[in-house]
Amino acid sequence: MFELENKYYNEHKEEYRKKYLGKHIVIQGGELKGVYDNDGDAFEESIKTMKAGTFMIKIVTATDEEEIQRFMSRVYVK
Repeated sequence: MFELENKYYNEHKEEYRKKYLGKHIVIQGGELKGVYDNDGDAFEESIKTMKAGTFMIKIVTATDEEEIQRFMSRVYVK
């Protein structure tokens, strides 16, 4: 899952580290779709124009060692 998005990020991560360190970026396919201060904003804005599950949200970190994968589900339960 998200092989294309991860490949795209890895090809551009040095550039993104210089421009967007600490930001949450949204990637769909081979394209950067947005840059946000937090994952909530990234998700809420992205689902306005893209179907959930079709884009990846990633935190831009200073080093590869800082990168972790985090999986979230925004579910409302009554």
